[in-house]
Amino acid sequence: MTRTRVTLTLAVATALLTTGVCGAATAHADDSPSVPPGTEASASAPVEVDANDPDLKIPEGATLAEPKVLDIKQVVEDQSGDERREDTNADVKFALQAEVLFGKDSAKLGGEAKARIVAIADEIKAQNATRIRVFGFTDNLGSSAHGDVLSRQRANAVHDVLDGELNNPDITFEVRGYGEQYPIADNSSESGRKKNRRVEVSFPRGES
Repeated sequence: MTRTRVTLTLAVATALLTTGVCGAATAHADDSPSVPPGTEASASAPVEVDANDPDLKIPEGATLAEPKVLDIKQVVEDQSGDERREDTNADVKFALQAEVLFGKDSAKLGGEAKARIVAIADEIKAQNATRIRVFGFTDNLGSSAHGDVLSRQRANAVHDVLDGELNNPDITFEVRGYGEQYPIADNSSESGRKKNRRVEVSFPRGES
């Protein structure tokens, strides 16, 4: 019994030792650098480009288009979202939410409204603008016809204050009411409808 157990123990030990040695013999470190697939070095030379290839040249008689500055838009919105200003290379646009200008379903300007419109008039003077657009918009609640009328009435009210503040016969206005057209937010939520109920005042930048 004792001899049998010793023999089995030696056999197991020998098997473990053999496995360990074999394992050590087959294990090795991967010294090759890790690179993303498709970026491995290629044995072939890069494709040569013929500098005289006619497809790489502008056709005879053709000219390059005039260079131009791409339009860059900067948007600033106050924390409450009541007022939004957009500046581009060419234009300045103010968007005032209807709630800060008018009562519900009304085109009568409220107490805070005039001060906000006067501030826009000051910016128009600073830009020496003589062409001003005043556009009114509503949400999609109620009939489309009612929205068209209300948005135009609200645009007219803002125009009247601007015209009085600017008092400049050289200025021309374009006043329109677009109703529920051209939403800037989703009308399916009240927060979206609030953004869509607005009056926009826009004018060229730095017009002489």
